[in-house]
Amino acid sequence: MSLLFNTPSAPLLRVRNLSVAFEERGRMRQAVSGLSFEVQPGQCVALVGESGSGKSVSARCLVGLNGPNARITADALEIDGQNALRLGERQWRSLRGRKVGYILQDALVSLDPLRTIGQELQEAIRATGSATREQEHARALELLTRAHMPDPATRIHEYPSQLSGGLRQRALIATAIAGNPPILIADEPTTALDVSVQKEILALFGELKRQGIALILISHDLGVVSQLADQVLVLRQGQVVENGPADQVLRQPTHAYTRSLMAAIPRLDDPAPATATGHAPVLLRAVHIRQRFAGREALRGVDIELRHGRTLGLVGESGSGKTTLARIVAGLQSATEGQIHADTLRAPPPRSRARPIQFVHQDPLSAFDPRYTVGRVLAEALWLRFGREPAARSDERVAQWLHKVGLDPALAARRPLTLSGGQRQRVAIARALATEPQIVVLDEPVSALDVSVQKQILELITALQRETGVAMLFISHDLGVIRQVSHDVAVLRHGELREYGDARQVLEHPRDDYTRQLIAAVPHLGMAPLAASAQ
Repeated sequence: MSLLFNTPSAPLLRVRNLSVAFEERGRMRQAVSGLSFEVQPGQCVALVGESGSGKSVSARCLVGLNGPNARITADALEIDGQNALRLGERQWRSLRGRKVGYILQDALVSLDPLRTIGQELQEAIRATGSATREQEHARALELLTRAHMPDPATRIHEYPSQLSGGLRQRALIATAIAGNPPILIADEPTTALDVSVQKEILALFGELKRQGIALILISHDLGVVSQLADQVLVLRQGQVVENGPADQVLRQPTHAYTRSLMAAIPRLDDPAPATATGHAPVLLRAVHIRQRFAGREALRGVDIELRHGRTLGLVGESGSGKTTLARIVAGLQSATEGQIHADTLRAPPPRSRARPIQFVHQDPLSAFDPRYTVGRVLAEALWLRFGREPAARSDERVAQWLHKVGLDPALAARRPLTLSGGQRQRVAIARALATEPQIVVLDEPVSALDVSVQKQILELITALQRETGVAMLFISHDLGVIRQVSHDVAVLRHGELREYGDARQVLEHPRDDYTRQLIAAVPHLGMAPLAASAQ
């Protein structure tokens, strides 16, 4: 059923000349300057730009979540006709969920680890008053089904730690739409999703648009943006550098920065990485790996090899067993059956206490000690590799690694919680690579990065591989990224290895129907939008 409004032509959200600054150590840091846009029922406005460009800061203004250190000014900030500049915290609490739903970027941090998905959803339903207590369970199941959660009757009783990144994201989407809000803010809603599930979620957003919901989409994936957005605003360092209809901005951009974003998009027709010269010895072999969780078989006899100087790309839907296999390979958990053979790994260099296999987690914030600064996070990894060194030398190495991953060395003094999602991901990559490992397992390492920084990180990863011969297991739902970095590709579905071989062969001439389905579901700029605006 479509939502009805008294004035269909009036914007549900109106922003004029919005500026946001933060007080840090007695000084004001400008995060957003002069942002203006409006969203009508059934319309989608997308904010795109690099990490730190002000996209998420702008979104948090629309739900009153920028914190006490934020200084917000605007000529107008109206939510469904209400002046949001005059709202106090109590009024914001009554507005969130009912008027504005918010899908946060970091699903693991956003969900309570001590509550099941069902308990999380039922609290959201209760807060919006959209069901009686007797109806809460049925309503929670309905929301999970609407968000395309597989086996919702089982997942509703599970905790966030039991779900893959994609399943956690779907639980967040279900929570955000619990109160049927007329405005929905989606901050990187498909970041953790494989292409087939991403296609389903985009179809869900298209359906919400047709029902009259106003959608504010924040995404670094311009293929996703092209599927949903009616209007696109390109932000750089807190300012809008290009603004216009989606078709115009994405197909005929006028600003050099927008054109650079377009050029950085990884594509399936990109050239494959250079193949390691000579015979590539096997550094690790996983043989007939099986894993069972509470009677559910997560891996079903999987065999893979990691070779010196080569990258194995691992793809498949959320819940297919990718992360489970990666954790077994890295020695972070044991398999129910099967063996890991890594006898050919060389002994660590003198003074090094670093493990020869390093892991880059999908959720970087959860992998950091929140008490540590970025500098201490990296210094601890460098200590494992080089031992105790003078503070000046350690600081120099930290600065070098921050520079390598495209970060300002001044960020060493900040804590990870104060960084954007993309900045945190880069710190996580730097920490793993700084120990000079022989094998690196990367679980969605660039999923939170905008395309320009993503390109920089992928180039860094491949350059390091050429220099050191490090072997990599690279998990990504983005097949363009997989093509850019992988020499070989393994395709998992429901814990079963469906296809395995040379990357060019698998991605250009797939033999398995499931692989062909994944390739067909990849969003790209040439695809037609899912839904037109409801005017």
